[in-house]
Amino acid sequence: MSKKLTLNIDEELIEFAHLYSRQNDLSISRLFEDYLYRLKTSDKKQILNSKTYQLYGIFQSEQIPDKKELRKIFHEKTLN
Repeated sequence: MSKKLTLNIDEELIEFAHLYSRQNDLSISRLFEDYLYRLKTSDKKQILNSKTYQLYGIFQSEQIPDKKELRKIFHEKTLN
């Protein structure tokens, strides 16, 4: 049984989704559904890039800083 789902997605990704769906003759709903199905049936855990893994959870208990501060923290974290 299909149900309607509303998503908030970055505008650039929406444009890409429309282009990709037209080029591949698939609806965006079908693309998303196929992707989720692959995630559901995959027995592999998502492996994070090592730099991303180092940053994972860094702001769990704090407010996320602005972009300049994030860059500074990223470079401090990856250079150590």
